[in-house]
Amino acid sequence: MKKEKKEPPKARTRNFATVVYPESAPENWRDLLSDFMVPCFISPLHDKDVNPQNEPKKPHYHVLLMFDSVKTADQAKEVFEPIGGVGCERVQSLRGYARYLCHLDNPEKAQYKTDKVTALCGADYVGTINLVTDKYVAIKEMMEFCEDNGIVNFAQLMKIARETNDGWFRVLCDSGTIVMKEHLKSLAWGYRAK
Repeated sequence: MKKEKKEPPKARTRNFATVVYPESAPENWRDLLSDFMVPCFISPLHDKDVNPQNEPKKPHYHVLLMFDSVKTADQAKEVFEPIGGVGCERVQSLRGYARYLCHLDNPEKAQYKTDKVTALCGADYVGTINLVTDKYVAIKEMMEFCEDNGIVNFAQLMKIARETNDGWFRVLCDSGTIVMKEHLKSLAWGYRAK
């Protein structure tokens, strides 16, 4: 009796990406995407990208889906096709691809602002892209800012962060409070870093 060959299972993962070109997507593509109720990120319009010959690429958006459970590429395409998505890429690193939406780790490419990323259905872009080292950079920036501007009051720093710098505000709320309070106290007592 001959054994039947089994087909390998389709590869499954939680995260998939596609590209959307504004001129070929439905006008309401963002609403259609939101209606699927899958957490996702939409990049800012990539309208400054160039190819290896330094010619402008066609403006486009990157869309990153983050399913709650593993899916096949065919299941992801069910979301991408109605919005005019071109291609369906399995994403190996959620943080890596999320950072790619603005080319954060690609200084040779056009840079896009993180506050222009659209997060749908409960997705947290800043929480996804932040690295531990980002916290230290923010604390260093705050220390220098306080020293340069004579700020010695924590409430004043919190107000400035709340109104002008979401990254600083997040660090102060999450984990940077103690070090900044101690730094401000030292400044108030007369210590000035050289």
